[in-house]
Amino acid sequence: MSKHRQPAVFIGHGSPMYALEPNRHTDAWAALGKRLHKPDAILVISAHWLTRGVWLTAMPQPKTIHDFGGFPEALFQIQYPAPGSPSLAQRVQSLLNQAVVLEEHEWGIDHGAWSVLRYLYPNADVPVVQLSLDGSLSAEEHYRLAKQLAPLRDDNILILGSGNIVHNLRLIDWDTDAVPLGWADEFNRFFTSQILANQHPPLLDWQRAGDAARLSIPTPEHYWPALYPLALQGSGEQVEVITNGIEMGSISMLSFLVH
Repeated sequence: MSKHRQPAVFIGHGSPMYALEPNRHTDAWAALGKRLHKPDAILVISAHWLTRGVWLTAMPQPKTIHDFGGFPEALFQIQYPAPGSPSLAQRVQSLLNQAVVLEEHEWGIDHGAWSVLRYLYPNADVPVVQLSLDGSLSAEEHYRLAKQLAPLRDDNILILGSGNIVHNLRLIDWDTDAVPLGWADEFNRFFTSQILANQHPPLLDWQRAGDAARLSIPTPEHYWPALYPLALQGSGEQVEVITNGIEMGSISMLSFLVH
């Protein structure tokens, strides 16, 4: 691995349809990919790989996973043929102070990863490893685990969390011109204000933020990936918002960079 300090990134990935229908958010992701120093590999923490224990993809050629239903056939035809990196998987395993499963067959690159990566790195020429979300961990435990990944940043590894700060599918409005629901906007503004002020503790104890938080995070798997880049924020580093806003009433598109 070469020596270059990479930022840590969170992308609010939104609807899988964004992979087919570019918009202002995907434009921002594409611009970010052009701006970043090209990494040697990418470690992705996707909301869509929830496991018991911690798992890593360790195959040399991960498959493209279409882990959704009810969308147009064109979406299922998308492939993101990036190579894997068994060596990075082993490095991550060595950094984490707990048992880690190296997975070589069942998983691959899920849509939480490829729907974003196809804009960041459209040539699929950067190796990708996915790190699963252990569903038994608390927000604070995910944050502590993420801190152990810090050495990767100095070895030109891009650490990318992919989820959504506000993610309530029960109350979604599929109208692309839907007005943001008040509680969704409230919690998104709260989260944004805290990261810009470098205040992480309130975001680990998000339940204390009241009804807006509980409606925004009915289940935490889309929220947890945002904690990974925050945990990797070094002394003197700041958070930069890449794109923001509430789409379809109840989905936050907040994306940010720690550097």
